[in-house]
Amino acid sequence: MDRDKENVKNVVSGVLVVDKPIGLTSHDVVQIIRRGTGIRRAGHTGTLDPRASGVLVILIGPAVRLSEFVSASDKRYQATIHLGSSTDTYDSEGEIVEPNAPRVSVDEISEEYFNEVLQRFVGEIEQVPPPYSAVKVQGKKAYEMAREGEEVDLSPRIIKVYSLDILEWAPPEVVIDVYCSSGTYVRSLANDLGRELGTGAHLVGLRRTKSGRFTLRDAVPLRRLQEAFDAGNWYRYLIPAAEALADWPMVELDADQVELIRHGHRIPAEPNQKGWARAITQQGDLVALLEVDEATQEWQPRKVFFQS
Repeated sequence: MDRDKENVKNVVSGVLVVDKPIGLTSHDVVQIIRRGTGIRRAGHTGTLDPRASGVLVILIGPAVRLSEFVSASDKRYQATIHLGSSTDTYDSEGEIVEPNAPRVSVDEISEEYFNEVLQRFVGEIEQVPPPYSAVKVQGKKAYEMAREGEEVDLSPRIIKVYSLDILEWAPPEVVIDVYCSSGTYVRSLANDLGRELGTGAHLVGLRRTKSGRFTLRDAVPLRRLQEAFDAGNWYRYLIPAAEALADWPMVELDADQVELIRHGHRIPAEPNQKGWARAITQQGDLVALLEVDEATQEWQPRKVFFQS
C-alpha cells in the first residue's frame, strides 16, 4: 500500500495557486505544501516578500520543469504607497532617509498631478532594484551587503509597465494597480515615484492579484489548503499543468503523435506557424513544450512531460 501511495505521488503533476498570507516567505509556503502533499518536488514561480500577500503559483511534481516559463509571466499588484517620506529599504521596514532635493509637501500634490507623474512610469523603462533585495552582486546578495553597511551599486534593468491606475486617493496614502512584467520591483517604483514627485514615498502594502493567467479567483487561502491536507482531499485544488501556460498556442495530439513526441521525434506544423506551443493529449494532459523549426516547418519537442 505504501508503495502504491509513493507511485501516485511520483505521477502527480500540476499547479497549486495559493493566496499567500502576510508573514510567511514564499519558501515557507513551499515547505508547507511539500509536507502536506508528501511530494518533495515543488517550487514557486515568483517570490513574494513576507510582508506581501496574494497569488503565489506553486508547481508540483514534473510540472516544476515549467518554472522558467511560468516565472517569466506578467504580474499584477495592488500597492499601497505612503507619500511624504522615503526609506533605505523602499518599504515600511526601513529607516527614513532625508532627500537630497528640496522636499515638496504632500498637501501640494493633487490627484491629477499625481496621476500625471504616475503615467511617466508606464512603458519600457529602466529600473534599479532596491538595495535590500536578493539580487546578487559578485556572488553576494544585495541585502546581505546592505545590512553589513557595504555600498550596494546595482545596475538598472529594463522592465515593462503596461498600466498604472489609481484605485484609492487618500493622501498621504495612495492605492494603485500595477500591471507589469516579471522582474519589476514595486518597492523601487514607489521610491522612484516619490523622488519624481519631490515628496518622497515608500511602499507600505502589497498584494499580488495576478501571476500569469492565474488571479485571486484561482487562489486558495493557505489555511484552507492546510485543512485539505489534513482531510486528504487537497487534490481538488490541483490545476492541470497544461493550464499553467494557457495563454500559449495549443497543439492537440492524437495517440500516434503522442508516442512520436514522447520519443523526441518531430511532427508537422501548420504553414507559417512560429514560436512555441504546448502539446496536449485529447484528454487535456500536458505532453511537451514544442518549438517550430521554421526551416522545415516542424514542431520540435523541447521539454517532454508525459509518462505512460
